[in-house]
Amino acid sequence: DKEAVLRAARATKRIVTVEDHSVYNGLGSAVAEVLAESGVRTGFRRLGIPDIFPAYGDPLKLRDKYGFGAKAIIAAVKSML
Repeated sequence: DKEAVLRAARATKRIVTVEDHSVYNGLGSAVAEVLAESGVRTGFRRLGIPDIFPAYGDPLKLRDKYGFGAKAIIAAVKSML
């Protein structure tokens, strides 16, 4: 929903996306494209699995391992304030 992304970007001046798969070609990439093509200037961070072959196991542990668990999300948001 491009308009929802742009409304949020204009209202908050910050966008953080979180996805439980690769950060490439996912939600974060789609949001980045919308922001870049619109010309709206905003802080932007995307959290998810980096460009690697990830391990498998307990989802909560993997989120922490790859930097998109609850603590990482809070840190990302705080760093943008």
